[in-house]
Amino acid sequence: MIVFPNAKINIGINITGRRPDGYHNIETIFYPVRIYDALEALPGKELRFNSSGLAIPGRAEDNLCIKAYHLIKNDHKLPAVDIHLHKHIPIGAGLGGGSADAAFFIRLIDQQFELGLTTEQKLNYARQLGADCAFFIESKPVFAFEKGDQFEPIKLDLSKCCLVLVMPPAHVSTSEAYRGVKPAEVKYSLYELINEPLKEWRYFIKNDFEESVFKNHAVIRGVKAALYEAGAIYASMSGSGASVFGIFDKTPDLSPLEKTNQVFYNI
Repeated sequence: MIVFPNAKINIGINITGRRPDGYHNIETIFYPVRIYDALEALPGKELRFNSSGLAIPGRAEDNLCIKAYHLIKNDHKLPAVDIHLHKHIPIGAGLGGGSADAAFFIRLIDQQFELGLTTEQKLNYARQLGADCAFFIESKPVFAFEKGDQFEPIKLDLSKCCLVLVMPPAHVSTSEAYRGVKPAEVKYSLYELINEPLKEWRYFIKNDFEESVFKNHAVIRGVKAALYEAGAIYASMSGSGASVFGIFDKTPDLSPLEKTNQVFYNI
């Protein structure tokens, strides 16, 4: 069985406080986009993980899909599986690719072996794997809060717009991004601001990571500026970076950016 984990973008991120568990309280809008990995799991003689496409850093046994398998096996009888992941979602991009793979693996195993997991059970497994992992269990637009794993559904449809994503030649680690932010309470929640007209978002909806990340990675700052120069209605770094997305009325000409960056159109 093959599934196709999708990426996400963050429309705004407010870092509102530190938590005693080591995480931060945040609020953000998660929005699914059409950039995909391919994930397959078949019954095998032993538990194995292998990958193709983009190189995945770290040891295979530390991959979130393997960790998800062990979580589920603690509660359900599972055979060994042979996992293959074809990686296409850029890594270190703020797109949640690793979390998506883990969540879709939970969904795949549930369906393939007829475990009958409820949505809440799948969410609980996903929450143990990463702060944004649970989003991908349903992969619908949500307002996310606490450490990013509690959700409130929102009505947000950008299908009539052209979304583009630019991945510059840069890498921003999550730890680096969080070191540069100072948590602060917000006057107006993203839950309210997302209902403002799209043309107003650039004045009110911000990503708290951008200030420090842009200081250390001028190329990412330059990509955002280039998207606005190309006519973006709204542009922002996604998550802790390094990717930057733009929302346009129509498909823009980003050929100058294509020379040194990876560009995805109509995501």
